[in-house]
Amino acid sequence: MEQTLQILHPAHCPQAPIRAVLLDFDGTISTLRCGWDAVMREVMVEFIGQCSLEEAPRELIDQVDAYIENSTGIQTAYQMEWLKTQVDARYPQYAYRDIWWYKDEYNRRLMRQVSQRLERLEAGKEAPSQYQIAGSEAFLKALREEGVRLFLASGTDHADVLREAQALGVDSFFEQIKGAPERAIACSKVFVIRQLLEEQKIPGQELVLIGDGKVEIALGAQNGTYTLGMATDEVHRRGLQPEKARRLVQAGADALAGDFSDLKTLAEWMRLAL
Repeated sequence: MEQTLQILHPAHCPQAPIRAVLLDFDGTISTLRCGWDAVMREVMVEFIGQCSLEEAPRELIDQVDAYIENSTGIQTAYQMEWLKTQVDARYPQYAYRDIWWYKDEYNRRLMRQVSQRLERLEAGKEAPSQYQIAGSEAFLKALREEGVRLFLASGTDHADVLREAQALGVDSFFEQIKGAPERAIACSKVFVIRQLLEEQKIPGQELVLIGDGKVEIALGAQNGTYTLGMATDEVHRRGLQPEKARRLVQAGADALAGDFSDLKTLAEWMRLAL
């Protein structure tokens, strides 16, 4: 098996067995929302430019692409807040639209494809593995059996994360699943990491944050934990995606992987005897 783990900072690796892992969901474990960024790009360009994606000036597309890249992993409401700011600055007559108006429109378009995938899964017409990053379920199972505490936090709405985790058959691995609250702006990842560090007294040196966005990497750095950047290829579900890899390296991830198929090497990095 090809080794997929890249250790980027050898001087900052776990020195004792990891006791808890906080994982992102979309793009880290699940590909059910693969294509979300293209939908968001279309929505943002359409409302900011008041034109179709095909008609939009290159500089606007580049601005939107840069924002989406830098905001991957945060609650969708924050992204819609940025969109509203951009639209209001150009078209004051639309200031009556709040961030939830934009979020509803984005979700409406995104859920066209997500709902179809979920329906096929829940009807047994497709297998969960078709929407899982390679090796992710085996990775979760092995960690759980080793006694590692698993937590999931996502910027996607809480009810949707619960349904999608259940549809993929991974919900039972987690001690807690936390998605974005309905009609409220609050970072679920910040909430869970504070809960682990402050309330449950898990030392940062025994905690790993795993995700495909800069948010997880930044949170890890801010809180003294270890970080594993998942540069996943959501289309093929295995292997490194170069642009994600570049972004996560720049964000300062301690280690990098494209999937979870090399369980032995991942376990060794986490100081676990799986």
